[in-house]
This record gives sequence, structure tokens and C-alpha cells, in this order.
Amino acid sequence: MNFKKDEDTDELGALMNLDHSAVLQEARIFNQTPIRPRHSRLLLAKILFLLYRGDSMPTTEATNLFFSITKLFQCKDMSLRQMVYLTIKELSTISEDVIMVTSSLMKDMQPKSEITYRANAIRALCKIVDPSMLPGIERFIKSAIVEKTPAIASAALVSSLHLFGEAKDVVRRWANEVNEALNGKAISQGPSFFGGSNPNQVVSTSNIVQYHAIGLLYAIRQHDRMAVLKLVQGFSGQNKSSSWMGGSGATLRSNMAYVMLVRYAVRVMENDPSLVPQLHVLLEKWIRHRSDMVSLEAARAMCQLRDVTAKQLTGAVNALQVFLSSPRPTVRFAAIRTLNTLARTHPEAVQPCNVDMEGLITDSNRSVATFAITTLLKTGNEASVDRLMKQMQGFMTEISDEFKTIVAEAVRSLCRKFPGKHSVFLAFLSGVLRDEGGYDFKRSAIEAIVDLAKHVPECNEAALAHLCEFIEDCEFTKLSVRVLHFLGEEGPHTARPSMYIRHIYNRVVLENAVVRAAAVSALAKFGAAAVADPSLQRSVRVLLQRCLDDREDEVRDRAAWALRMAGGERTRDKYVRDDSTFALAVLERKLVEYCADSGAAARGRFSFDSVPRISRAQEEETRARTRLETMDAVLTGSAISAPSASKSATATSEPGTPAAASAGFADVYEQQAQYVSKLNAIPELAAFGAQPLVSSQRAVDLTEAETEYVVRCVKHVYEAHIVFQFDVTNTIPEQVVEQVEVAMEPEDDISDVLQPVVVVPIPELRCDEPGTAYVAFERVDMDTFPSAAFACTLKFVVKECDPATGEPEEGDEGFEDEYSLEAVDLGAGDFMQASYLPDSHALWETLGADAECVETFALANFDSIAECVARVVELLGMCPLEGALTPKSKAAHQAVFTGKWMGTTKTVARTRMTYQKGTGVTMELAVRSEDQGVSELVVSAIA
Repeated sequence: MNFKKDEDTDELGALMNLDHSAVLQEARIFNQTPIRPRHSRLLLAKILFLLYRGDSMPTTEATNLFFSITKLFQCKDMSLRQMVYLTIKELSTISEDVIMVTSSLMKDMQPKSEITYRANAIRALCKIVDPSMLPGIERFIKSAIVEKTPAIASAALVSSLHLFGEAKDVVRRWANEVNEALNGKAISQGPSFFGGSNPNQVVSTSNIVQYHAIGLLYAIRQHDRMAVLKLVQGFSGQNKSSSWMGGSGATLRSNMAYVMLVRYAVRVMENDPSLVPQLHVLLEKWIRHRSDMVSLEAARAMCQLRDVTAKQLTGAVNALQVFLSSPRPTVRFAAIRTLNTLARTHPEAVQPCNVDMEGLITDSNRSVATFAITTLLKTGNEASVDRLMKQMQGFMTEISDEFKTIVAEAVRSLCRKFPGKHSVFLAFLSGVLRDEGGYDFKRSAIEAIVDLAKHVPECNEAALAHLCEFIEDCEFTKLSVRVLHFLGEEGPHTARPSMYIRHIYNRVVLENAVVRAAAVSALAKFGAAAVADPSLQRSVRVLLQRCLDDREDEVRDRAAWALRMAGGERTRDKYVRDDSTFALAVLERKLVEYCADSGAAARGRFSFDSVPRISRAQEEETRARTRLETMDAVLTGSAISAPSASKSATATSEPGTPAAASAGFADVYEQQAQYVSKLNAIPELAAFGAQPLVSSQRAVDLTEAETEYVVRCVKHVYEAHIVFQFDVTNTIPEQVVEQVEVAMEPEDDISDVLQPVVVVPIPELRCDEPGTAYVAFERVDMDTFPSAAFACTLKFVVKECDPATGEPEEGDEGFEDEYSLEAVDLGAGDFMQASYLPDSHALWETLGADAECVETFALANFDSIAECVARVVELLGMCPLEGALTPKSKAAHQAVFTGKWMGTTKTVARTRMTYQKGTGVTMELAVRSEDQGVSELVVSAIA
């Protein structure tokens, strides 16, 4: 028989089965004479594999091994020497006294050494050197940066970039050398440290040095906005005469350096909007660059600019359209992915590419085909849906689960866009549920069907039928629970609820304990539904009684609870039909704080009264926004991170828009809990923590974004105090400001109502390092809720500093200065806690007309109802109920808001709005509360 040896498999198997102790024992050969290069090189490879595999190595063991390896410097074998450098770099982080090898590395940096020796010696030396010893080798690194040999110069530049995080001050002094390396000029005409006097030396035409140099130069200058602007302009042809850039000889030859330059230009535009028109011309120029790499990066940057118009996108879209027909798959993929991301915000701008994208549906690269079909789904019209869905079915089995998930999400968004095609979408989604796939893909398809059932009433029963079919053979417990929960919500309201009860009870008989428990809860909702007939309720009770004999405690307990809750109408309303839920993030934080407090249990049991409740609609809205951010991260290839409350409230949407209001109320409780922790950590404000925090309002800008000092204000209302939080950012690199505080003067005399009690300044504020100052007022009259405007002035002491280090000059005592800010308003809405109150209709009737206050307003300065609703939410400070923020008509709208005045008094507000062009919005505001005075105060918030 003939056996053929698989050498690759044998070598890999030998590495995977390495024994840590055996390798260290074998390391004794490093001390042998003469040195055996080949054997030593293989052993070093084994040591590196152990380190890369994650094996732990004690410090003593690593140190002994490190110094054994240094003896291999006696051997001149080039391959062995390269392995020595690699191993030294890896062991340097876990060994002691590694600095002893410096002399050997310095010897390899001498002019007579091989180029490979010199470059690797620089990398190893910069890896092991201590930041305090860096000035001792500074002249060697500076000389290496301007070396004509690209390998040496690149090694020095990359090593300097790694050192920058630990020794910023030292590396900043190398800016001139980095600049000359970027411009392709030597530091001097004489002999260099690395042997520049050799007349036979060949100057390489490699451009990798420019790529590394521009990255290091940006790291050095990144906090100096003018320097970064000069860097961008200097290599773009706009600033050829700049002496800072070395005159007219500044030319980029590296395409990768141009890509970095595009990214730096975008960052300048984000930091200084006044430069957008000037740098926008540069992006258009780079879109026409001869390199595909640069052109794609510039087009991608253009598509991701904030507030970009369709006209400005024309050049980028045209370039991407050309790239769609490129013979290279990577170029086609980059172009179609950029268009896919752009189609989320500007689908009309991408429509000219539809014909080219349809040709990519049959592309041999399935990733390109997937992005093509999902982009067409976003940009196509209703007439093309049938054709696109048929084409999609052909390649769903050929793509990975990640791309299947993207397709399912695209279909989900399309369902709302074209509800008339619900039958086509349902057929497609039900078909993919029968195919093989992972959990994420199946979950996306399930959520798409759920969305269809919720928003397209015509297909509700058909969607439920497909979901019932799915759980009959579902391998994922979480998905079965999700479907059962949805059947419990929607099934009782259908024409034939008994049809779904059969499928639900099958799960009680056939599934595991988790699914059985979910099925019992779903059955309970059928029995407790207001529309359920008596015979159906009796049947459900019989099924629940059978569940009392289940072998699992959880199933039995849920069945017993469901039977108990079926006793009366009032009980069912409170425990079964109520669709509100706790704000889970706040509940988790409160529980953690309760468990961490050793004396909390002695003071009493945990109270749920301090945990706010939100509606299911608000919870689903938060989940939907998180899903969209996650999909954006998948499509753009960026890291996926949990959205913060502040980002959701301020960065995601512009203030004053319905999206902003909706996003803010979805996360307001978690944001408020974060504020409480931050305020309690400040000694001067810690005493306020004994009072409940009524509300924390959305941040308001008191300055323009481009000013010297950027200030934002957040108002916190306690029961007896009001705290104004000022987030301040200094944008001047040449200054350090100290003792920063905000002076607040009310425009009217309110001394009998509010008295200032605490001012917390910022001790020191350096450039681009935000700080927070506080001003607190005490409420003297607890029965009065003032409305006032405060004139604000930023006061501080200015000291000159070195922009490179940020340290103030010695002996500079500074001088006092001040900066005027916009006024801060305190209104009735600030005393309102935006709380979701379930069953607002019943509460409205309970409160009665005795505590009602009604007023009509003519609001001529609004151009739409949506704009008026967003402003009303901001002024009232109340929680908008479902549908309040999304007017279905441009001419008329009704909205309901709920809240608690000072966190205790329940309040409901109803508005009726009409819009007529030329006269604006006419609004009737009716408010009912447990206190007549509160109703009048809420109405006064609009007046």
C-alpha cells in the first residue's frame, strides 16, 4: 500500500500537542557551543507558539529563558536573528531586567549591520525600552526616521507610534523628522548615523514610509486643529506655499497615505463645521483620484457626512456606480456596501444605480449579491418587489447566516414601506423559516413576521398561522417563548382564538419546562381577555387545571396564578391586561444598590415604588433603536456597542424633533439613574441624595459648537433643591483655565422662592478635557413653583500653556476672565416627572372635571403638527403615549401625555391640534390632575 505523508498536518499536529515543560527543558540548547541555528530557530518557533496560545509563564521562568536567548546574538544566521528579535519582544512584557539586552540591540543598529538587523533591532529596542530611558536613544530613533532605506524608516516610525501612548512629550519633539520623512527629504546632506554617506546606496521608491509618517504626524498634531487643517491642505494642493509643510515639495505618493488624509479631513469637518464647504471641495477632488482605494474612501466619507444633500452626493454616487462594474470583487463589495448604508438615509440618491445593482444579484460573490438585493429593497418601488423577492429565494441557501440576517432585516423594513405586498413578504419569510439556519437568522425572520402582524391588520391571522406552524418544530427555546408570548397578546383579539389555543396547549404537552411555562402564560391571556366568551374561558380554565399536575414548579405556579387571576374583572385588569412594565435598567441598578447597602435590609424590604414603569410601546421602541444601531454596525463594519442614554437623547436625533423626543423618553429613566449616581458622588451635593430626584431634563446648549468654550446645561429638580449642571469644554490648546464656575443671576427677583446654596467649580480645565460645574438653589417656599430666566456668565482664571504638553507655564499666576452664556430657563415642565401611567382613559375619568383646566392656543410660528408636538413634549415635560409623536394627518392630530407632578401627583394632558397653512397650529390643551393648582401650572407651561 502507498501512504502519502501530509507534512502540513503533521507539523500543525506537532505544534498543537506541544508540552510546556518539555519545550523549556529543550531550551538548554541555547547554551551549547557551537550554536545550532536550525534547531534553535525551530525551538524559538515553539516558544512563540506557546505564548500565542495563551500559556502562562512565571516571571522567573521567563527571565531565565530571556537571557538564554540573548546568547544567540553570537550567531550571524539571519533567519535565527529574526526569530530572536520576535521572541525578545514577546518575552519583554513578562521578564525582568530586559533592559540588559540594549547593548546587543544597539550593536545591530550600527551602519555595517544588515538592513534586516537594523529594522528589527529598532522594533525590539522600542518594545523593551522604558519611557524614562527614551531620551537616551532619542538621537538613534530620530536618525532612523529620516533614513533613506524604507525598512529602517518604517520601523522607526511605527515604533514611535507605539511609544506615543507612553511618552507623548518625547515623541512630539520628533515632529520635524517625521515631517521630513513624509516629504521624502533627508535630515541633512552629510553622513547619517545609519551610513547615509555610502555613495552606492540605492534610494528606494517605496511609499510605505509616507503612510506611516502621516499616521505618526497626525498623532502628534491631533489636538491642534489648525495644524491638522494645514496637514490636509498641504498635501491636497491648497496650501503649496506653506512653510510648515516644507514648501511646494510636499507631495503624497502613497495611496494609503491619501486614505488617511481623507479620514483626517472628515474629522476636521466634524470638529469645525465652518470648514465643511472648503473641505467638501477636497473630497470631490479625491473622489476622482486615479486610485480606486482613495476614490472609494472619499466616496464613503462623502456619504457619511452629516446633513449632506442629494446634490452633494451626486459625485460620490456616480463614482460608486462605476465601481459596481469593476472586475475586482473587493471593489464591487466596497461600493455596494457603501451604497447599502447610504440607502438607509438617502434612498432617492441611490436610485440611479438600481439597474447596475440588479446586475449584481447574480454575482458569483454571494456577499456582493446579498448587499445588492438588500439595497434594491430599500430603493426600489412597489412594482419591483415581486421580482426582487423571487430572485432572493434563489440564493438564500447559498449565503451565510450573517447575510441571511441582513436580508431578513431588509425585508422587515420593507414590510412597513409597502404594506400592500404583505402576502409576498409573508410567503418569503415563512419559506425561510423552514430552511436551515442559526438562531439570529430565525429570530430576525420571526420579528419581521411579528412586525407585519402588528402594523398590517389584513395579514394578522395569516402571520399568526405561520408562527403556529413554526413552533410545531422549533429547535430554539427562546424563539418558541417569543412566539408564544406574541400569540398570547394577539390571539385573543382574532375571530377564532380557539384555533391558536390548540397549538399553544400542544407545547404544554410536548416541550421542555421553559416553553411549557410560557405556554401557560399565553393560555392565561386567552382566559383573561376582555373579548373572550364564557365558553372559551371555561375551556381555558380546564386546560390550566390540567397544568397543575405538571412536574415542574414553575409551570404549576404559573397555572395556579392564572386560575387565581381569573377570579375577577378588577384583578385581571391589574395583573394580566396591564401592558406596562418596569424600566429594567433602573430596576437592575436599584437592586444592585440595595444589595450593596449592608443596612438596607434592616431599614425595610425593597420597594418597587421607586422603580418607574414604562409602556410596552416604549420598551419596543428602545429595542428597535438598538436593533437599527446594531444593523448599522454590521453594515459599516464598525464595532457594536450598547447605546448610551445620553447619546440616544442628543446625538441620535436633533433636539426638537419627534425622533429626539421619542428616543429621549425611552431611556430617560436610565439616564436619570446615572445622574443620581454622579450627583451623589459630589460631597457638596451628596446631602441632596436623601431626597428623591424628580426629573433630569435634556441637555441644552448654551454656546455654539465652534466657540472657545462649549457649555451645556442639565437641570436636576429635587423635592427641596434645584441643581444646574454645566458641562464645560475648553477648545483653546494654548490655555489652561482654573477655578471655572458659572454665575447665575435671575432676571426677576425670586429671592423669596429660591436661594443659592452651593457652587461647585471645576479646579482645572485643559484643552478638550470636559469638566462639570454645579450651581444649586434651595426652594424656600415649597408651595411655589417658580418660572424664571437666569443670566449665566462663565468665570475662570486663564493661564498660558504649552500646546504640546498642556502644562501651564511656570510662575504664571494667570488672569481672571469671563464668558457670556445664553440664559437658562426654569419652567413648569421642569417640575414634572415624565412617567407612564397605565390605562390613561380610566385615569382621566377618575380624576374628573373638577380638577380640569382647558386652554386654547394659537401657535402661528409652527410649520407642521409634528414640529408643534415635539415642542409641546419639551415644554410639558410629560411622557407621550403611543401615537402622540407620530401624527397620521397633516391637518389634525390628537395626543395624550401622562406624568407625575413632583413625582407624586398624577397628571394627564390631552391635546387637539389643527394645522392650516398661513395661520399655523391651533391647539386645545386640557389637563386633569389630582390637584387643581397643578393643572393650572401645567397649562401655564405653554402660555
